[in-house]
Amino acid sequence: MLTKTLPQPSGSLAEALELRQREGRPVRVGLIGAGQMGTDIIVQTALMQGIEVVAAADAVADNVVTARAIAGEGARAPEFAQGPSATASAIARGRLAVTSSFRDVCLADGVDVVIDATGNPNVGAEVAMCTIAAGKHMVMMNVEADVTIGPYLSARAAEAGVVYTLGAGDEPSSTMELVNFVRGLGYPIIAAGKGKNNAFKVDATPDAYVEEATRRNMNPRMLVEFVDGSKTMVEMVALANATGLVPDLPGMHGPAAAVASLHTVFCPREEGGLLSRKGVVDFTVARGVAPGVFVVAEMRHPRLRERMNDLQLGEGPYYTFFRPYHLTSLEVPLSAAAAVLFGQSHMRPLPVPTAEVGALAKRDLAPGETLDAIGEYCYRGFAISRVDALARSALPLGLAQGAKVTRSIAKGDYLTYHNCAPDERQTIVQLRRAQDESLSRQKCTPTFVG
Repeated sequence: MLTKTLPQPSGSLAEALELRQREGRPVRVGLIGAGQMGTDIIVQTALMQGIEVVAAADAVADNVVTARAIAGEGARAPEFAQGPSATASAIARGRLAVTSSFRDVCLADGVDVVIDATGNPNVGAEVAMCTIAAGKHMVMMNVEADVTIGPYLSARAAEAGVVYTLGAGDEPSSTMELVNFVRGLGYPIIAAGKGKNNAFKVDATPDAYVEEATRRNMNPRMLVEFVDGSKTMVEMVALANATGLVPDLPGMHGPAAAVASLHTVFCPREEGGLLSRKGVVDFTVARGVAPGVFVVAEMRHPRLRERMNDLQLGEGPYYTFFRPYHLTSLEVPLSAAAAVLFGQSHMRPLPVPTAEVGALAKRDLAPGETLDAIGEYCYRGFAISRVDALARSALPLGLAQGAKVTRSIAKGDYLTYHNCAPDERQTIVQLRRAQDESLSRQKCTPTFVG
């Protein structure tokens, strides 16, 4: 197995990229998936110094060519390649190697870091394992895979001496910036979360969203993953598992709390809020919060409260720290650069998860049915604590696609290991079993951190 000695930070990321540009040694990115997010990454890196996409794979290879055409002349000229050697050769000649096989990109010489932008949990698992085995850094945009097997992947990356990181720009990593800021100052976190920027319709299905998805240049399934709440559940569980926070109750609260009231809503019940405990992840559906993220912190010391009041930030003891934007895929190249240049992960799960994304049936499901993908017709994601997930034998959302229904499941009921059988051929199913067995051997229990 290849290992790397990770570099130590020196100067800013912008300075490091400028130096790489002057030296003619850009960070070389391999991209898996050239849909909406992957196209954004090709366009964004074409505008940056010191980093470029040198190889890209998509099941429909022509999608990479289309993405490069959108990016314009700042991106490498595309060249079709087949196999790792041909991919490496195209890269060495200054071309954008285009292939339909992710393995060609992950295994090719001339690639420093791989970004998975597929959104398919099983593909994400395969990409990550192939990348780590090849001694390359891994940027996981595929949050669905991370919430399922993130601790396992992070551990394998550490053993290989490479970086495993979620991508900057998504709500979890954007919230993580605030978490690190607040914790660095020593303030306890009461709640951390995001604004939900789509209508919340738990029974949404793709057939009703074809027109909107087409207008927004999205896949209808992906749009429904946002609308039915699955994506919000996935994102907040990723945040929980990277911070030690936990959903306060199954599905979280999701109130209509405006920015100005976040600290009065996401605070303990005995002080007028919603929470039964401190140290939670949650979201709000109020207009004006999305696309922002927030942290509610506790500041009890009278001197601190005096200063915050002087700064017109309120009387406390709870204060909202708010970032009004996240740039999704446009920020992801920064994570690729930080991994290569500084050996830095912008966000990764803790060894022991505190939360799980389970699944609730969108309709009655009968024995013998094969479950479809996230954002389709059979189920939706639902955030619960790991303690609750274990008690219910909840089937992780990332293992649902391709699973067989073994017992009748009523609409609104949990998918569990008792009523569903995951597809044992899938890599993600095998890796999740390995993760569960490792945690069981260690008798690991989650530690909730406020």
